[in-house]
Amino acid sequence: MKHLRLNIGLAAIILFAAACQTNTTNNTETTTETVKAVKPVIVTEPVVYDTDDPAIWVNPEDASKSLIVGTDKNEDGALFVFDLEGKIVQDKVVRGLKRPNNVDIAYGLNIGGKSVDIALTGERMTHNMRLFSLPDMQPLDGGGIPVFEGETGVEYRDLMGVALYKRPADGAIFAIMGRKTGPTDGTYLWQYLLEDNGQGGVKATLVRKFGMFSGNKEIEAIAVDDELGYIYYSDEGVGVRKYYADPEKGNEELALFATEGFTDDHEGISIFDTGNGKGFILVSDQQASQFKIYPREGSATNPHDHTLIESVLVSTVESDGSEISNVAFNATFKRGIFVAMSDDKTFQYYRVEDILPLD
Repeated sequence: MKHLRLNIGLAAIILFAAACQTNTTNNTETTTETVKAVKPVIVTEPVVYDTDDPAIWVNPEDASKSLIVGTDKNEDGALFVFDLEGKIVQDKVVRGLKRPNNVDIAYGLNIGGKSVDIALTGERMTHNMRLFSLPDMQPLDGGGIPVFEGETGVEYRDLMGVALYKRPADGAIFAIMGRKTGPTDGTYLWQYLLEDNGQGGVKATLVRKFGMFSGNKEIEAIAVDDELGYIYYSDEGVGVRKYYADPEKGNEELALFATEGFTDDHEGISIFDTGNGKGFILVSDQQASQFKIYPREGSATNPHDHTLIESVLVSTVESDGSEISNVAFNATFKRGIFVAMSDDKTFQYYRVEDILPLD
């Protein structure tokens, strides 16, 4: 199937207005939530098995040549690479990965005295962290770095969610790794410091274990706000949990939000920066084909008070992962791009201004 490009304008955005509906039997009023429905501008060419999570690499020399990296989740899986038209860049695809779930990107890891952009994923079936350079997608991990070593619980080493954090103070880069299931004692996520191994690759050193888990369903989606220094993750049956990203700041849970209004699973998390510490946090309401939007900065009195702003109905089916950027990429994505996985082996590209209440 070739990629589908939909040229849509404002007419493609349908706004279902909030309304007060009178119940004629008891004269009570109920208020329905405002939900905006949006269609994608581009749908990618399909992967082979099962899309799960995307990440956006911004080309520092020419943003119009940026790339989307997405997982194909299977025991014969891959990291697919797409251009901004949704076409697969075949010579950059990494094949033969053992069930990669999520992917994330960070910029400027020092390897051999050079600044290298990296893509991180995890192989569920081998329990290995996998790292590749960008944009050439060459391995940096010697075939895989074992994680969750010493864990013996069933599926306690089966990798799922991943995220990267670059600490502004010193440029140190950390990998946050999640798994299919884990303990409820506050050690579900493990965080590793990534460094040059002296041989042209990367080594990973465990620096902390943190993160509460309800024991209900699982934890997959993880997102990091580098600038503000927070980690967010979806405890799928409960809500979104928030922690400090810097391991030196401790393991206190700062917030649990997005606990109401979800059809079933809490999934992908994306963070959009509008400047001055403000912006939006988007969370996938998976079974409703919606993304719920919360203020990145919290409230006027509490930076950890994230109250629902609105919901957006999209065309994705059972969306697990998503990513968003505020970069002006090209004439189509002048204010940024939102990329969301769909359960039909594709990723969908949206204009940021169609998704978010920017004005």
